[in-house]
Parts: sequence; structure tokens; C-alpha cells
Amino acid sequence: MDIIKVIQEELSITRRQVEETVRLIDEGNTIPFIARYRKEITGSLNDEVLRDLDERLKYLRNLQERKDQVLASIKDQEKLTPELKEKIVKAQTLVAVEDLYRPYKPKRRTRATIAKEKGLDPLADLILLQRTNAPLEKEAETYCSEEKGVLSAEDAINGAKDILAERISDQAQYRTYIRNVTMDQGLIQSSTKDKEAETVYEMYYNYEETIKKAAGHRILAMNRGEKEKVLQIKILAPEEQIIRYLEKQVLIRDNPYTTPVLKDVTADSYDRLIAPSMEREIRSYLTEAAETGAIRVFGKNLEQLLMQPPIVGRVVLGWDPAFRTGCKLAVVDETGKVLDTVVIYPTAPQNKVEESKEIVKKLIQKYNITLISVGNGTASRESEVIIVELLKEIQTSVQYIIVNEAGASVYSASKLATEEFPNFDVGQRSAASIARRLQDPLAELVKIDPKSIGVGQYQHDMNQKHLSEALQGVVENCVNKVGVDLNTASASLLEYISGITKPIAKNIVAYREEHGAFESRKQLLKVPKLGPKAFEQCAGFMRIQGGKNPLDGTSVHPETYNAALNLLNKLGYDLSELAHGGLTGISKKILDYKELAEELSVGEITLRDLAKELEKPARDPRDEMPKPILRTDVMEMKDLQPGMVLKGTVRNVIDFGAFVDIGVHQDGLVHISQMSNHFIKHPLEAVSVGDIVEVKIISVEVSKKRIALTMKL
Repeated sequence: MDIIKVIQEELSITRRQVEETVRLIDEGNTIPFIARYRKEITGSLNDEVLRDLDERLKYLRNLQERKDQVLASIKDQEKLTPELKEKIVKAQTLVAVEDLYRPYKPKRRTRATIAKEKGLDPLADLILLQRTNAPLEKEAETYCSEEKGVLSAEDAINGAKDILAERISDQAQYRTYIRNVTMDQGLIQSSTKDKEAETVYEMYYNYEETIKKAAGHRILAMNRGEKEKVLQIKILAPEEQIIRYLEKQVLIRDNPYTTPVLKDVTADSYDRLIAPSMEREIRSYLTEAAETGAIRVFGKNLEQLLMQPPIVGRVVLGWDPAFRTGCKLAVVDETGKVLDTVVIYPTAPQNKVEESKEIVKKLIQKYNITLISVGNGTASRESEVIIVELLKEIQTSVQYIIVNEAGASVYSASKLATEEFPNFDVGQRSAASIARRLQDPLAELVKIDPKSIGVGQYQHDMNQKHLSEALQGVVENCVNKVGVDLNTASASLLEYISGITKPIAKNIVAYREEHGAFESRKQLLKVPKLGPKAFEQCAGFMRIQGGKNPLDGTSVHPETYNAALNLLNKLGYDLSELAHGGLTGISKKILDYKELAEELSVGEITLRDLAKELEKPARDPRDEMPKPILRTDVMEMKDLQPGMVLKGTVRNVIDFGAFVDIGVHQDGLVHISQMSNHFIKHPLEAVSVGDIVEVKIISVEVSKKRIALTMKL
């Protein structure tokens, strides 16, 4: 199999792009490094295409390895024919390879293997070839043997039927047809024994739809209902059509002695052997496809969440709301340093509202707090009401924002949080995290297992290994897109940088603590275990502000420093000017990129990236994202009326719509049908997590806490 050609056709890119990218991957280069610093070689393939390519490369290499194993196994059995070899070599999927291997795969003892041990293979052949001109019982009598356990002609015929049933079930072309026709015409059905029980699965109590139209989120919901023993799931195949097909393949002529037997055999083969395994296969395929889709949505949501713009230069009060144990507060300065922590009890059962207000007012005055970050967990609503009352009582301009605190409790109880705040309890750590999520969402959220951030659906029901790998890739992409400040970044942030492992990240922090701030990127080579290859991969994503070389504060890679200096000299700039901001107008001074690139011995794409970076050094891609909505007043569900138009923040995107925070502590649902005036296949075509959208209220059900919204204004 030509792996390069397969990937080329699937991704619609050139053969050279695939070959060069595969070479770079095999040389140990990371996807972020290839995407950012090897554009000339890959033809500017972005990180999403590169990850797809890497994933397919792994699958196809695994497929090739499996083909080699299968061919070797069949060859050892001396059963490998040129025709079979060609079919295996040309197979495009692991399923196709396993279908072809099925008749030769070592099996556990089955009814068929027992019949073969009794010497009934020839009788099975005779029935299959339909060559007998006498009643089968007469032919079968010759196979009777007390020693072999064949006590009658009926025993012999039944044994031969078992052999034939297994042969039919092992035929690759039969399985392919049955799989395809079931996927195309079959149904997935769910039911329950207790139709009166009130559960979240009520819509699936008597549910049926075609397999090919079954949406991923419904598959995952049914799977969960089955796991919780609420639902029973079945695959309903077009059995009559399948049986007719099998009979047509098996019955080569009409023989009164063998035809009835072969009809029994095909029915038995399908009912007992093919149908159960096909149901498992199709259920597995549907689940895998649903998980892949859900992981993709989770990844897109996570990316948008991580890439939310930081709110810089403000002192923030983190507010972790609670009832009995009190609300934990943490004051965090502009750099993320915790200045103060306190516990107040404005909520039930203590209800010390006035006392709590006075404490918060003093904190605002003492530390010049201008923003309050409130977690959206238990007692969040009650806390928000108190905060709004408080803001009306003071002269200082202070705003607040409700922050998704998913994962904050996971972080606050983690080893990392204990090391960061050894003298804080979990509540204080959580409050500090809630505050920092506003100042730099990316730097704070990387401390939490991506699965715990909660911007997906059914993430606990899917393949955790695949989910973790995909989400780690998303975090890695985001961190490397933004870059890190080498002298302030935590180890948990550094470990996502291209080429940096957890041990190396810790070594960087330890080196920094022992030797002081890094003055140049070259110093990284003095960090234990950080060799030339790791330096090549990570250097461009590490920033040093105010270092010896202004280029160290940009995303210009050290390998192109000479080209950058020559470019500056050529255009009449001095390197020192870079330290005071971007070199405005540098792109306009380049009249012929191709000619200048040749003169500087770099690629044209690299030259354009250099010019762009020198104009706006260390630009943050998050600045282009929508800013969060800051509030000064509160609304409740009872204040909402159909027809009201409000602004909200998209909190989560799922297969059937998006949940939007409109400031009432209950996210409203915009169904996919209410997102656009034109047809869209998936909500991600219309919105992303963090988007600020204008919505109109369709309906409000206070008792059920449901808000239906539309974006069709």
C-alpha cells in the first residue's frame, strides 16, 4: 500500500507535502514546530491538517503492520494464494483485513471445530457442492463412528451443518455485504422495561431510527442509558433481504436433498454467528464515530475557552461561593500574585450579609480592586445578588463577571496546587484560581486536566485515552500559538511547549530559581536534559522580555536571527528599536519578497513571517477574540419575557445546539434550528465557546429551569 498516496488523496494535498511532513515527523519534530517554523517545507500546512496527517499516518502504518502479520500467519498455514494475498494487500481498513483473515484465524473450540475433529469436513463439502443424488441420511451413514462420537446419520448431518454455518460466517464478501446493507437500511432501537420511571432517558423509552441517520449525541445518550441499565439497545437488520442474499450465494442449483439443509444452514449461520458479531461491530463503529465527533466538538470548545483574551492590568477579587462553609475570597494583583485571602458568610445558614459587605468594601479600597470574578457553582446566584447590592453602595467603579469554575475544585485539591499554595486550604486555592482565570485563562486552565474543564458532552463515557490525546493536542496548539514568558511561566505551562517534557519543564523552573531570570534563549541549553533538539523545538515559543537580544522577545526562531538582522540592516532599522515596540511599516518597504528572500537565503514564506513579527513582536492571537461581558447589575429568570433581546456568552457547544449565558445563572439553549437563517450541519459552523452573541428569548420555564433562545433576530 502506498501510504503517502492514500494520505495525499484523503487530505487533498500534494505528494511532496505528505512526504516532507512525514520525514519531519519521523525526525522527531513536533506538530506546533512544524506548523510554525517549517512552512517552506510543508507548503504552509496548518496544525489541524498536520494533526490529521499524523493521525492517519499512525493508522495506516498500523494497518500495514497488521497486513504483514496476517500474511505471515496464512503463509505459515500454507494457505496463502496469490488471489488472497492481493485482496489483503489492497485492503483499505483494519476491518477489511480482519474479514479476510477470519477463516484462517486460530479459533477457540466451536461446534464447527468439534465437527471437523470428527472427520465431517467431506460431508460438509458434499452438501455445499449439492452433488448427491440420494437422501443425505444415506450419505451420512458412512460417517457414523462410535469412536468419534458420531452415533447417527442425523449427528453427522448436524455436524456438517455446523461446519458450513461457520464457513459462511467467515466469508469476507458476505460480511462486507451484510455490514453495508445493515448500515444503510438497518435501524437502531431502544426500549425500557419500566416505561413509567422518570429519567433523563424518557425520549428513548420507545425509540427507533435508521442507523445512517443516528446522530452521535443520541448514540452516546443511548449507550449511557444502557450502561445504567435503564435502556435495552438493539440493531434491527433487514433480515429477509440478508437471508435471500446468502441463499443466492450458497445455493448453486436446486437439489431436493441438499437445498432444504443449506437453507437451514444459511439461516443458522446468520442468526447464531453473523448477526451477533455484526451487531457488536456496528455498535462499536457507531460509538467510535460518535466519540470522534464528540471529541472534535470538545476540542473546538476547549480551544475557544483557552484562547479567551486575558484581562490584563487589573486587580481581581476571586469569589468562590458556598453556603455552610462560607464564601472564600482571594485578592490577586496584576501579575497573578495572591495578596490576601478571607472567608465571609453572607449566605445561608449564617446570613451575615452586612458584615460580609463591609469586609469586601475594605478589600476593594485597600487593594484598588476593579473586578470581581465569581464562580458559577453552588450559592453563585445568592453571591451575585449581594455583590450587585454592594456595588451600588460604593463610589468606586467595580465590575463583576460570572466565571465557569469547572475544574477549580480538581485543581485546588491537586498536588500542583498544594505546591503552589502550601499554606492555603482548598477553598482559598479555588478562589485564587477563579481570579486568575480572568487575568490569563490559558495559563490557569493548563493546570487542570482538560477533561475536567467541562466543555463537551458525554466525556466520561468515551475512550479516555483517545479523549486525553486529542485534548492534550488542543492545549499544546493553544500554548504554542500564544507562546510563554520564559521568566514567569509555570512548569505546568512550560510542559506544553514544543519539545518540552514534564521533567524538563521542572528543570527550567529550578534553573530559573537558582540562577535568576533568563537573559537569553541560549541559556536554555544549560538547563539539565534540554539538548540541541529540544532547544530547536522550543526556542521560538519562549519569550524573554527585556533580555540582551530584543529578538528573544519575539517569535522569531534563533535559526533565522541572522536573516532578521540582515533584513533590518537592509531596510535601515536598528535592532535596538525593536525593544521599544514594533517596527511599523516594515512590510511596505519590501518591494519584492521573492528577490529579497533569495538575497537573505531564506524562503519567501519565512521572510513574510519575519516582517509580520518584526512589525508586531510577540503579538497575542487572543487579542482578536471577543472580550467577556462584564456586569454591574443582576437579572433573574422571572425577569425574562419572550421577545426580549439580550447579549450573552456561548458557554458550551454540543451537537444539537449551544448553551448561552445571558446573566441569569441558567444557561439558555439555542437549538441548531434557531442558529441561522440558512441550513448548517453543525452548531460549530455558527458559534464557538466564548463568542458574544445577541439572542432573543423564545420561552422560559422557571419550574424546569429551561430557557429557549433564538439567534434569528
